[in-house]
Amino acid sequence: QVQLVESGGGLVQAGGSLRLSCAASGRTFTSINLGWFRQAPGAEREFVGAVSRSGGSTYYGDSVKGPFTISRDNPKNTVFLQMNSLKPEDTAVYYCAASFKMGFPSRTSDYDYWGQGTQVTVSS
Repeated sequence: QVQLVESGGGLVQAGGSLRLSCAASGRTFTSINLGWFRQAPGAEREFVGAVSRSGGSTYYGDSVKGPFTISRDNPKNTVFLQMNSLKPEDTAVYYCAASFKMGFPSRTSDYDYWGQGTQVTVSS
C-alpha cells in the first residue's frame, strides 16, 4: 500500500512557474517509480513524466518536454514537478502516481496508486 499526497497547485499567470510536491508513505520509497499525470476537463488523463527509483533517470510526455522537470528526494520520500513557462493549456488537475513496473512506465494502467490530485490553473 502506498499513500500519495500532492500539494503546490494554484493559480498562476501565463509564463509563470509552479512547483508541485508529492509526499509518499506506506512502502519503501526507493522500490517505486513515481510519475505525474494531468487531466484537463473533458480530456483523458495524460502522462506528464516520471522518475526512476533511484532518481537517476527521468522521462517525459511529448507535450511537456522542456519546461517541466521531475525530481525526487528519497530521504524525504517526496517527488517534485517543477513547471516553468506555463501556458493556459497546462491548466489541469495534476496527479502523482506510483508504479512497481520495471522500465519506464507511462500509461495510467502501469500505475498502482494515485494521489487525490491538485488543481493548476494558468490564466492568460
